[in-house]
Parts: sequence; C-alpha cells; structure tokens
Amino acid sequence: MFGEDALTELASRAAAGDSQATADLLTQLRPMIVRYCRARLGRVGGGFVTADDVAQEVCLAVLAALPRYRDMGRPFAAFVFGIAGHKVTDAHRAATRALQVAPVESVPERPDTDVGPEGRALAADLSRQLTALLDRLSPAHREIILLRVAVGLTAEETGVALGMKPGAVRVAQHRALARLRAFAEEEVTA
Repeated sequence: MFGEDALTELASRAAAGDSQATADLLTQLRPMIVRYCRARLGRVGGGFVTADDVAQEVCLAVLAALPRYRDMGRPFAAFVFGIAGHKVTDAHRAATRALQVAPVESVPERPDTDVGPEGRALAADLSRQLTALLDRLSPAHREIILLRVAVGLTAEETGVALGMKPGAVRVAQHRALARLRAFAEEEVTA
C-alpha cells in the first residue's frame, strides 16, 4: 500500500499523462474505494445497491477528473473520497427514487412473480448469515472471496487489485473457501 505522498505523486504523474502512473494509481485506489462504498452503502432503500458498481463509477469519475487534478497541498485521497462521497449520495438518492411507485392505468393480467415479504425475509436472513461467516475470515481472505465470488473478478484481476500474483490469489481463495466450509459446518452442528 502506498503512503499519501506516494499517491499524490502518482496522481500528479497520471494527470500529466503517464499511463503507467494511472494504472498504478488505480491499482492502489480501487480496494480503498470498494471498501468505502461497501461501508457507506450497506442495505439501502429496501434493496441492495451494488457497492461495487458505485465503486466502479467512482473509479471512472476519478479517471475523468484526473487531467484537471493539480496538487494543491491537500491529500489526493481527500480528492478521491470527495468524489466517492458524492457517488454514494447519488446511489442513496437513486435507491429512494426506485421505491416510489407511480399509479398505473390498468392492472396486469399476469400474476405477480415477486417473492413477497416472506421470500425477502428469508433472503435477508441468508444474507445476514453469510455476512457473519465472511466476518470470521481474515480481512485478506474476505476481500479475495468478495472480489472473486461476489464481484466475479478473475484471479488476474483480483491479483492486480490486491497486489498479488494470480496463483497466490487462487491458493488464498481455496484456503478461504475451506475455512468458510468449516465455519458453516460448525454453525450446523452447534
């Protein structure tokens, strides 16, 4: 992980058009942005807003704003998390708007295939159980499982995001899944 001075220096080089600095900067920033979005969004508006989608929007917004970035003595992370804060707020607003139901002129002829309150309650309980199991993993293993399984990144993409070789990602994923299985078996027998 780079320090703040190194991030600011990378940002200045990236703003000047250095493509390698841009790649290195994004590699360092993305995990921080994802964690920030996951922590801030959680469960929003009765449905799950995908924190990873919002994090992707933040990364794109940072890339778009990078050519205009100038080091003014403020930490670059403040610049990034300012953008992230706005994108998270936008996601909260979008989730709220999605909940607003407009009246319709006619009622559809087909039955409602919505899972209903019971199905949503069961899904929420399963989500809570899975979150509790994931919280028992080490932060590194949890991040690998989230990136590989939940987000769907390849071992190579996860390796870039976490600064690991793809083989090391696969080994760590295998170990993390084995620990999750053991934790799940403990829950069943308890």
